[in-house]
Amino acid sequence: MVNLIPPPEDVMQILVETGAYRRGHFIYPNGKHASHYFQMPLAFRYYDNARILSVALSRLFRMEKAIASQLPKVSVISPSPGGIMVAFGVREALGAQQIYWAEMENGTRQFRQFLSEYEVYPAIIVDDINRSGKAITETIALVKELGTKVIGIGTIAKFDDAPTEFDGIPAKSLLSFDVNFYDSEEEWKNSRSASNAEEEKVRY
Repeated sequence: MVNLIPPPEDVMQILVETGAYRRGHFIYPNGKHASHYFQMPLAFRYYDNARILSVALSRLFRMEKAIASQLPKVSVISPSPGGIMVAFGVREALGAQQIYWAEMENGTRQFRQFLSEYEVYPAIIVDDINRSGKAITETIALVKELGTKVIGIGTIAKFDDAPTEFDGIPAKSLLSFDVNFYDSEEEWKNSRSASNAEEEKVRY
């Protein structure tokens, strides 16, 4: 029998094998240091992997009667262009009729202006990673401004300390990961996860 929802260790194996999960010394935009970094698009380069991950996430939504009963008249929305691959994969697996994504412009997350002119179906917000929950929170606000509601939230991976729900809606994920952040290079060097890797500045 095909396992439509692979266990977390199988998900991590895909991320490791594709280079989507990396170890080293990474400096995030907020100045914090960590020994781990995820580049989810590297896993989605390969169709088979993209399908496995997208179908798995979609199954978590299908298991919710309140969501399944509204298909296919739902929208799948990504908080940013970075999550578009996940959004397209989940949309295909669910047979959802709409897909949208938000973009950052002048430091503000927003949809294209024309979007307000059309009916947007009840939304499922998906992204590659739930780090702090900020992007998802801002996207929920945008969806509400359009006069529709959020019925589901999910990501491929989440950090252990990321929010597990938003406005009472559980945030689903295929993998939860403990990323320890350090305020300075000295703190990172004194940690058990430190290595001899050269530092690398990364984008979220």
